Amino acid sequence: MSWHIQCAEDGCHARHRPDYPSHQCQKCGGLLEVRRDLNGLSGGAMRATWVERRLSNLPLDRSGVWRFRELVSFFHDAASVITLAEGRTPLLDAPGTGAWAGGVDLTVKHQGANPTGSFKDLGMTAAITRALALRVSVVACASTGNTSSSMAAYAARAGLRALVFVPAGKVAAAKLAQAIDLGAFIIELGENFDQAFELVRKASAELGLYLVNSVNPFRIEGQKTLAFELLEQRDWRAPDFIVVPGGNLGNVSAITKGLREISTLGLIQKMPRLVVIQSAGADAFCRLMTSGADELVPVAQPETEATAIRIGNPANWRKARRALIETQGLCESVSDEEIFEAKRALALEGIGCEPASAATIAGIRRLCAAGRIPPRADVVAVLTGHQLKDPDYVARHAAEIESGRRLQVEPTADALCGVVERILKASP
Repeated sequence: MSWHIQCAEDGCHARHRPDYPSHQCQKCGGLLEVRRDLNGLSGGAMRATWVERRLSNLPLDRSGVWRFRELVSFFHDAASVITLAEGRTPLLDAPGTGAWAGGVDLTVKHQGANPTGSFKDLGMTAAITRALALRVSVVACASTGNTSSSMAAYAARAGLRALVFVPAGKVAAAKLAQAIDLGAFIIELGENFDQAFELVRKASAELGLYLVNSVNPFRIEGQKTLAFELLEQRDWRAPDFIVVPGGNLGNVSAITKGLREISTLGLIQKMPRLVVIQSAGADAFCRLMTSGADELVPVAQPETEATAIRIGNPANWRKARRALIETQGLCESVSDEEIFEAKRALALEGIGCEPASAATIAGIRRLCAAGRIPPRADVVAVLTGHQLKDPDYVARHAAEIESGRRLQVEPTADALCGVVERILKASP
């Protein structure tokens, strides 16, 4: 399979050798992406092959990334792939939440069902596989939490050492515990993700660390397969909108890349419109898109309870802007209060998620109220993380969440019967 690394910036597109060590273009400093020629590939033949693989028990075919390996540009050897059977996440109907959000036909793609509980696993299987091919021994990332646990798991699987750089006191305890349990070394520094990321980006070049944040183009190759699996689950019927939370903005870039490729192969008849939802306390990208400015103005001190998207200076903003322009997409920001209410709406349908995931639902509701998403629109919301990723959030909101549903009873039969009867008579 012929592939190359190319600058993603308009007006540059400089090519780089496959073993080029940096994630920035040597010519202009822009981010890179992996490219291959799709000529000669048959969309229909690949569809049939991918369906056959769903019945296979081979490790590679059990992965929702590597099952689509014809479109993972740099794949060359099954034996070299590092996989934990990532992907194969559910697409769930959410009619009650869709009605609450504004009367849309809503389904949710729940990436919290991945091995480490977040969408990061889709990209990490690809990034760590590439790290092995380059014969590196140490991988590193800056993280708001999910990247750290994902990198730790895949690095452990590959026998690599993992270094995680996080802002001190700003990452959910459960995510840090997960990374530590999986063998990573945690280095706390700076006040926010952006500071940690800038430092690790510089240190990786000086110390020979392999950086696996979303600026890594091979990670994007894994993450783009979300689009393939989502569309296959819908029998290749493209929705009107795909809505994602916006942190470092690698996800919207990756999904658009995947959509572009399957559209080129004739597997879908229209391009969905991509929608990015950010927290109002970390909404630099939405401000950029609203103002029409040429350059992003970072949020110096991003603040939001949705810790996974607490990023003030997203590295992938240029690629994300191109993605929204290409798909005629939308961008919106929501408050922490709106995120909380959206999380509650999902919970009433039995769907749990971390706060950043619920931002998508809050954003859909806001866009519906503004008439930017019409009633009965076919909408897919991507839930990026598992409900148990941030139990601290639940603890902080315990009084609001419990709201009369946690009761203490005297240990007698009469008391027990009395409280159960009151519950059964109450409105559901």
